[in-house]
Amino acid sequence: MFTGIIETMGTVTGVRKEGSGVRLIVASDVSNTLKIDQSVSHSGVCLTVVGLDAEAGTHEVTAIDETLKCTSLGGAAVGHRLNLERCVEVGGRLDGHIVQGHVDCTGEVLDVQSVDGSWIVRIGYAVADDRLIVPKGSITVNGVSLTVVETGENWFTLAIIPYTWEHTTFHALQCGAAVNLEFDVVGKYVAKMFAQRDR
Repeated sequence: MFTGIIETMGTVTGVRKEGSGVRLIVASDVSNTLKIDQSVSHSGVCLTVVGLDAEAGTHEVTAIDETLKCTSLGGAAVGHRLNLERCVEVGGRLDGHIVQGHVDCTGEVLDVQSVDGSWIVRIGYAVADDRLIVPKGSITVNGVSLTVVETGENWFTLAIIPYTWEHTTFHALQCGAAVNLEFDVVGKYVAKMFAQRDR
C-alpha cells in the first residue's frame, strides 16, 4: 500500500525486452535502500524490485504485457522520469490517501494553465462510470495523491501547488501526455455496491 506522497524521482537508464514484457532499470537516490521483492510505486504503478546494483545506484523492475497495455509505462524509454514511492510502513503517517498502485486506466492531459504561482491541469479519461470521481475527492495521478477540483463529462481538473509541481514529474507535463489514473478505492467499492443493488 502507498499514500501517494512522492519521495523522489527516478530516471530510466535501461529498457530490456523480456518476452512480451520489459525490464526497466531505474536510477534514483532511494534505489540503494531497496530490497529484492519489495514493492515500489513507479508513477503510480506498483512494481516488484527484481534486481539491484548498489554501485550504479539502480534497481530493476519487470513490467509485463498487461501492465504495459494498461499504463503509460508502455512508452517508457531511456531518460524517462518516474515518480517513486516506497510502500508505507506500518505505524507511519498516512499523509495522502490509500493508494494501491493498481492503475485503473490512463488519462490524457487536455490543458495546463499557470495561475498565480499554482497550476490547473485538466485531464480527460475514457472510463464510463463518472461516479468514481467527485469534486474535492481523492485521485492518484502518476502516483501522486491529489484532490479533484472540478469534474465534467469524462474530465476533471486538479490544482497543483508549487512544491508538488517542482518535486514530481508534473513540471514536465504537456498537453497530450498520457498519465496513470487510480481512482479512490473506497469510492470504487461504494460504486460497485450501489450498482449491484440497482440490478
